[in-house]
Amino acid sequence: MNRRVFGITGWKNSGKTTLTEKLVAELVRRGWKVSTVKHAHHDFDIDKPGADSFRHRQAGATEVAIVSGNRWALMHELRGEDEPTLEAILSRLAPCDLVLIEGYKREAHRKIETRRLEAKDRTPLSAGDPDIVAVAADFAAEGEHLPVFDLDDVKSIADFIERATGLVA
Repeated sequence: MNRRVFGITGWKNSGKTTLTEKLVAELVRRGWKVSTVKHAHHDFDIDKPGADSFRHRQAGATEVAIVSGNRWALMHELRGEDEPTLEAILSRLAPCDLVLIEGYKREAHRKIETRRLEAKDRTPLSAGDPDIVAVAADFAAEGEHLPVFDLDDVKSIADFIERATGLVA
């Protein structure tokens, strides 16, 4: 399946989630149907202890779907299986115009690197990743060979992503 995807990558506390959130809002405002994939670390949970769905998983269910008139969610317990590939996750998403991928810094898709002065690590990822095609930073990125955007310039970053993914010519 050939999907339009674009990544937001960077070190911890570099502004990835805030930028992703603002880009979703901006691109949806422009009329695009946008989905997201967020890579989390290890033992995250979206379920609450005591909830029926939590109890189903505790009992051993591999997949639990929660469905209402407003939304539905599908949780899959790996139970020793390997983490699914990004491609496997993308193949399960409903059709949309663009998927923004937060994290997944080692995957081979075009992405923008976020950099903040307050981030734990400010070592540029772009030097070792040819799939990073732009940088968004809250400080001057001197000597950078890629397009550099202000981390808060969401409109210009959205314009760039629309062009880079072929949403607009």
